[in-house]
Amino acid sequence: MELRHLRYFLAVSEELHFARAAERLNIEQSPLSRTIKELESEFGTLLFERNSRGTRLTWPGQVLTEDARRIFTAIDQARANVQAAASGYRGMLRIALSDGIVAQRLAALLAQCRLEEPEVEIRLFEVPLSQQTKGLRNDLYDAGFSRSDEDGDGLHSEAVWHDPLIVALPARHPLLARERLPLDEVLKYPLALCHPESCEGHYKQIERLLRTVDTQLIIAEYVSSYDVMLALVAAGYGLGLACESQVAACHRSEIVSRPLDGGPFMLTTYLIRPDSEPSDQLARFIMRATAALTN
Repeated sequence: MELRHLRYFLAVSEELHFARAAERLNIEQSPLSRTIKELESEFGTLLFERNSRGTRLTWPGQVLTEDARRIFTAIDQARANVQAAASGYRGMLRIALSDGIVAQRLAALLAQCRLEEPEVEIRLFEVPLSQQTKGLRNDLYDAGFSRSDEDGDGLHSEAVWHDPLIVALPARHPLLARERLPLDEVLKYPLALCHPESCEGHYKQIERLLRTVDTQLIIAEYVSSYDVMLALVAAGYGLGLACESQVAACHRSEIVSRPLDGGPFMLTTYLIRPDSEPSDQLARFIMRATAALTN
């Protein structure tokens, strides 16, 4: 089996259509079909089910898809490591980001790392939480930031940042007559919330808060980013629940923020890493990240 064979297989597994995969690879369909048959013969099992309704992966095909992706990710990282070494770096940290981590916090941490250890390259990967945890277990990332405290099954998490949670409202909204907003009053209006899949950790923290009020939620839209959430708030589609610093950073006159009554309420960011002894470089990175809790 050659890397070319795996690359052909991945194209078919992602397109689920041999003609489209061949076009994507810029080859004829016949050598592509022949390569897949050779792989199936080598593994002794079908990788795809093909019938009049189309093409779909078998369970062994799904397993091979995940393994092939890890192989090509490792190759890309090896290439990046060599290029970094050629540029003068003496180490690398691979950091995954999920759940819309606060940019100001991240920027301050990266600036400190660059000042204190300029010879260590830090590579960032924006991925969904499920991909982050899988990558941490498979040595694709050294650590990650998320709003989910993923412990157990080979992972360890610790809180690194707490950021005030506020309500984002469109200008001239009737609730702006109050300085602090009771949650039950906020929930009488439509909400623009982060999507439970693309922002899994963030959504879970917000959901725990919303469950404290016995009322039927009115969801205007689920969004995948703070930018879209604030755009909907500015347009008057609904209210948003977000970090105070992220709302302040948008500098939009049509959005006003208010704290929740009974607070302060916080959104917690966690650093997640494999449950093993960290390298010296990673240990220093963790120390810098957690220092924000004591400052």
